[in-house]
Amino acid sequence: MRARRPVAAVAVALALAPGLQAAPAPAPADTPTQSPFGEQIDVRVVNVEVVVTDSDGNRVAGLSPADFALRVDGKPVTVEYFSEVREGRVQAASPPSTPAPDDIAAVRPISAAASGTNYLVFVDDYFSISPQRDLVLQAMRRDLDALGAGDRMAVVAFDGGRLTPIAGWTSSKTDLALALEKARERPTHGFNRAVERRSFANDQTLRSETVGDDTPLDLLQRTGDLTGPQSAYGRELLAQIEATVDAASAAMRAFGDAPGRKVLLLLAGGWPYSVRTAVRGGTGMPHKDLPEGDRVLRPLADTANLLGFTIYPVDVPGPQYSGPDAESTAPTDAASVMFAEQQTEDTLLYLAAATGGRPLLDGKRTAALTSANEDTRSFYWLGFVPSWKGDDRPHRLDVELRPGLRARARSGFLDLSRQAETTMRLESALLLGSFPGAVAMPIQIGEPRKGRHGRFEVPVTLGLPVDVMTVVPVDNKFAARLELRFAASDRRGGTSTADAIPVFPLELLSEAAPKAGGFVRHQMMIQLKGRADHLVVAVYDPLSDRVATAEADLAMP
Repeated sequence: MRARRPVAAVAVALALAPGLQAAPAPAPADTPTQSPFGEQIDVRVVNVEVVVTDSDGNRVAGLSPADFALRVDGKPVTVEYFSEVREGRVQAASPPSTPAPDDIAAVRPISAAASGTNYLVFVDDYFSISPQRDLVLQAMRRDLDALGAGDRMAVVAFDGGRLTPIAGWTSSKTDLALALEKARERPTHGFNRAVERRSFANDQTLRSETVGDDTPLDLLQRTGDLTGPQSAYGRELLAQIEATVDAASAAMRAFGDAPGRKVLLLLAGGWPYSVRTAVRGGTGMPHKDLPEGDRVLRPLADTANLLGFTIYPVDVPGPQYSGPDAESTAPTDAASVMFAEQQTEDTLLYLAAATGGRPLLDGKRTAALTSANEDTRSFYWLGFVPSWKGDDRPHRLDVELRPGLRARARSGFLDLSRQAETTMRLESALLLGSFPGAVAMPIQIGEPRKGRHGRFEVPVTLGLPVDVMTVVPVDNKFAARLELRFAASDRRGGTSTADAIPVFPLELLSEAAPKAGGFVRHQMMIQLKGRADHLVVAVYDPLSDRVATAEADLAMP
């Protein structure tokens, strides 16, 4: 059974509230018109955090922009923003070589580093086992005093279904202690993953048994390719890892709008880097259905690099020993122990290297917060403005220094267009049900009914908040342009996949200006392909960059 099951969905708008009308159709392409909503200017700064050490691993301070050479896809770019942060304080900052307009919110001064570090804690309850996870959470709670005056923390957890926010951004150590304790009270599902793994291993052992002339019971065991059971288990494990990767990415998108340094403390319960190698026990030919870890984990690294998060992955299982403990995740022989542990550590090494962080392995898991805090207190912050518009492509990033110095920084970034960034952020809202800064939106669900071809029709009435809308005068009337998205999930929390989340433009006209604080009634019919028990709707205004969200449970016939 897959960890996530998509619920495809489409919607058809039925009517608007009295006093509002759908906007007229756009003018033909050959009739030039001026949009009353104006033109959006997309100005971005790509920020790069760099840790500099000498050949002995000691931090190097006092460098200037001239000491750094920054290359994107092998081509040099100018360092337009520069700061040195030492022990949490900005030591030096150079003025931008090309001053940006003050009214462009997307451009944040490099001195924003002075606002402290934001630690987003992602708790993987899907692969973790309670005693191992709780050991890490207890240590983090003990070390909360390591947070500086300007530091903040947020906590989210994922159980294979819905992503659950436990605490939003806060600097209150009392609130954070309660949040970490609440995280410890959540059930974990790592024991189920261990049972699945052992059941698969026992099946493989039986199939490799020989009879007569040493012929294995399953002749396919002799081939280099995957057998049917290996392929089936591999696809299941891959889906579980991808679901957790998606959830961690969504958490960063939901909590990414924070000034200052951003760190993802990823409490990973043990994800093998190579699913193909894991199911073959270290052997086997490449298999197209089971991609290697760089492809599986890349969306997580790309999201971190896009939003400016440095990932510090935490080895929640720690050293893996064999033993009779029923809740142990370890295999039963030393070679398998070493193999499984190396696979887990390879995942953490990849994520740390790709984003400029450090893997917190084995014993360091109980010092995760203090280790990350010490590592992020001193660094250089470089920034540049791309000469191209967001092209939705990954770009390789290299930081070069003079001989004898070493740089640790992220290895690349995904240069998303404004539209793609908005889609990512709203998909996070749909997964979380909301996110910081979203406006609550009234929702009413009608009685679902069965449609044709296995679909279900759900009447939905929304109260679109006027405070989210940018209302402009158009031909003696008042207009607003919004985007509507929604996602449905099943009992296991599987949500619509990214490419299945529909986007519906809403252009509204009114004779009178809508009143601030009011709502506009909007009705639509949603068609779900497959059963679902939860619905989340997000409405976005591209001009104000504001979002309204609503969620409701569904009772399908």
